[in-house]
Amino acid sequence: MPEQHLITSAPLSLAKIGQVLRGKETLTLSEEAEQQIEQCFNYLHAHLKSSTVPVYGINTGFGALCNTSISTENLETLQRNLVVSHACGTGDEVPAEIVKLMLFLKVQSLAYGHSGVQVATAQRLLAFYNRDIYPVVYQLGSLGASGDLAPLAHLCLPLLGEGEVQFQDFKLKGQDVLDIFSWQPIKLQAKEGLALLNGTQFMTAYGVLTCLKARQIAAAADVIAALSLEAFDGLASPFSPLVHQVRPHAGQRTSADRILQLLQGSELQAKPKAQVQDPYSFRCVPQVHGASLDALAYAEQVFTTEVNSVTDNPNIFPEEDVIISGGNFHGQPLALALDFLSIALAEWGSISERRTFQLVSGQRCLPQFLIQEPGLNSGFMIPQYTAASIVSQNKQLCTPASVDSIVSSNGQEDHVSMGANAATKAWQVVQNVERILAIELMTAVQALEFRRPLRTSEPLEILVAAFRKQVAPLEQDRVLQPDIDKSLTFIRQFPFEELMT
Repeated sequence: MPEQHLITSAPLSLAKIGQVLRGKETLTLSEEAEQQIEQCFNYLHAHLKSSTVPVYGINTGFGALCNTSISTENLETLQRNLVVSHACGTGDEVPAEIVKLMLFLKVQSLAYGHSGVQVATAQRLLAFYNRDIYPVVYQLGSLGASGDLAPLAHLCLPLLGEGEVQFQDFKLKGQDVLDIFSWQPIKLQAKEGLALLNGTQFMTAYGVLTCLKARQIAAAADVIAALSLEAFDGLASPFSPLVHQVRPHAGQRTSADRILQLLQGSELQAKPKAQVQDPYSFRCVPQVHGASLDALAYAEQVFTTEVNSVTDNPNIFPEEDVIISGGNFHGQPLALALDFLSIALAEWGSISERRTFQLVSGQRCLPQFLIQEPGLNSGFMIPQYTAASIVSQNKQLCTPASVDSIVSSNGQEDHVSMGANAATKAWQVVQNVERILAIELMTAVQALEFRRPLRTSEPLEILVAAFRKQVAPLEQDRVLQPDIDKSLTFIRQFPFEELMT
């Protein structure tokens, strides 16, 4: 039986989210969360009965229609119309793993008790999560302010019996999945449609999963760089603590310490070296990897704050007896972090491809393209081409989305973050970098074959042995695409951090 995760107001870390997702833990509202949701709901409806003051999105229209009053008998219709009218997404479908996290994060945000939803609405979202019912959401359509309107509309359509879901490898109509479980459609009460759509869960889900993947990449990049250094017959001296004490950026010191530790006990390092310097792609690994590591730490801080936030509008404060229309739906903090993270990720990939290039170039007693009989065999010539192509695409993807803004809603929403575009680009970049590192790992292990019988360090030999169980040495030309795929799976699954502890 999977473990259970209680949704509470306690701080939620990215590591904990990763643990919940990997462990396939079920989600349950804590008693505290239920009370907070119910208290806010009751306050809102008591307020509407006792006050004639217009409240944005509750008894008014939306966006540029904010000055249009809505009668009491039409409040439910208003909220339903909001959801169905905003379901204007298009393009590729959002991956199930991201939709799953969107459900989680939406409930987490509602559970703080500042959104005015029914407990039943939050419970239905949790039921979708726990039963692996994934609403069909589209990648294109969000401006990243006022929240992720179009993607979240698609996420919530099935609550109403509308839209589509993926369930057990089938695409079903929203009403069909409700019928399977004998569920009634949710009847949205005042503010609920706005609470469901006005949020940053599309951007945040992409950002959180990109950060989690980036942590694996950060460890993999240092380990693979150390292995490439060994295969290239490189020097350990640039990783000396003395060098990094006099320029003590945190990420730089971490990367240098990791690599120096990974080189301990290497026979290859004990061998006298003919050269006095290595190319920058080896010598400057701490400075490049470390800068990306620092950027990742910043992005993680931003997304940790966001997953512990209320991002719909207006915000309801029952204890203070006030409802405030603000701008917590604006994705600017996320857009900037996602753009920065994309650039940082791309640099891990860019320097990795340069190491691959050096390894196949026929230097330092390695055969050209790491194959016997080069000419008759092309060896590892073309994997480097592939890596170069992906690096070039990353450069295109790293054009910042956050510097753009297009006015919408008749000028009411006159500055938007474009954080959703930053999010989908970052997701593509992180997957591209995994592929680039997969190619470097293949190349480094192949190059190391030509250094035998000398051995590298024990941790790196463990890595090589594990890799060789998945990918055989290249003795004559063969189709390498399956090897790249196997190496990619290895990159995603191998516990690189354990080699450095």
